[in-house]
Amino acid sequence: MPRYNRILLKISGEAMAGQGSFGIDAGRVQALAEEVADVARTGVQMGLVVGGGNFFRGVAAAARNMDRVTADHMGMLATVINALALQDALEKAGVPTRVMTAIQMHQVAEPYIRRRAIRHLEKGRIVVFAAGTSNPYFSTDTAATLRALEIHAEIIAKATRVDGVYDKDPLRYPDAVRYTEISYLDVLAKALGVMDASAVAMCRDNHLPITVFNLNQFGNIKRMAQGEPVGTIIR
Repeated sequence: MPRYNRILLKISGEAMAGQGSFGIDAGRVQALAEEVADVARTGVQMGLVVGGGNFFRGVAAAARNMDRVTADHMGMLATVINALALQDALEKAGVPTRVMTAIQMHQVAEPYIRRRAIRHLEKGRIVVFAAGTSNPYFSTDTAATLRALEIHAEIIAKATRVDGVYDKDPLRYPDAVRYTEISYLDVLAKALGVMDASAVAMCRDNHLPITVFNLNQFGNIKRMAQGEPVGTIIR
């Protein structure tokens, strides 16, 4: 039995690239879509936010002297490419899916309208939220938090390459210690960097829990939705 009725799942753009560092790995996207579809079939309402780092990172481009606003808008458009790829794979897996974009592009996707998004979820459709918030200087973590609050999701599930929140980077430090549960304040005070600080603060202010888990472990999305102890809970 699923524990949550409505979940906002945040996926990095890099997850779409599979073993590569750039672009979309069709096999990886298909496997990811089948996992998400499997959860949706249990009756969980699923909203997705996907990053664009497999194509373009606004922050990295700005660091190379590109105008930050332009770079961030390019990054938002990269998330739309990923959202369309996910939609295609999810519908091939048998689940009706809608892409809603914060930047209007009527020939490609629906514009984001909060009440319409909630209606899609109530009708059993997966909704992929693309183009961030449409505003520069906001990360996809913050966009995911905003959408989760707007659609009244019960939790934000952040899918990453590691199996939770650690006291330091586990990919660099073998002695890193994983937390099973940690408070918003500790995440911010210790600058753990698992999510954008503004996103964590928004979750804290609105009592929205965050779970951080390993996307590369098959079945973790379903286990998370059923309330099994995968990864770390921030609350």
